[in-house]
Amino acid sequence: MQADCAGFVLAGGLSSRMGTDKALVPLAGEPLIAHALRILREADLEPRIAGARSSLAQYAPVIEDSGKGPLGGICAALASTRARWAVFLPVDQPLLPPSLLRVMLRHAQVTGAAATVPRVGGFTETFPVILDRAALPSLEAFLAAGAGGCFHALQAAAQQLGRPFSAVPVELLVQAGQVEHPAALPPAIWFVNLNVRAEVVGVESLLARRGRSRRNRVS
Repeated sequence: MQADCAGFVLAGGLSSRMGTDKALVPLAGEPLIAHALRILREADLEPRIAGARSSLAQYAPVIEDSGKGPLGGICAALASTRARWAVFLPVDQPLLPPSLLRVMLRHAQVTGAAATVPRVGGFTETFPVILDRAALPSLEAFLAAGAGGCFHALQAAAQQLGRPFSAVPVELLVQAGQVEHPAALPPAIWFVNLNVRAEVVGVESLLARRGRSRRNRVS
């Protein structure tokens, strides 16, 4: 396992558009929480769940949060660990390759960035994010003030610490052979969020087609 690092799945959302607890929605025969935890484990991280749903305790240790969205989960998770670096991914991004988390974590450790996020197709994503635990006081203040969304909180924390807010270019990592997807999916698809049932069905169909294509090439 990675030294001085902690991994967290953010699973405390209301899942209002899904109509049921998103973490337990099945994808390819497993609930989304199982996919997220496996991504962290394959990135050499011992995962925990940041969210208030005790029903998830059978999958991994659960850290109860304030119920104030992803930023509340991040603050609760950072307060629960002594590790310097924390890796966060949402429960509804099951297509992220573990190699991306490993490279982002190394980038954060080398550069000392307070927050490290991916940039794909010219767009900077909020998740997954690698955070230095030193950002916690600023993030807690931002949360208490209700000053805005998670992305702005991460930027503000980095600015207050006088440290970089780093957006790593995913396409360049792929071209350099540093990151690859186990199902050979293109980077633009990795960051799809599953918010409604139709999106889950679409991803299942995509994975099934990709699996058939790979089997046909092997045979």
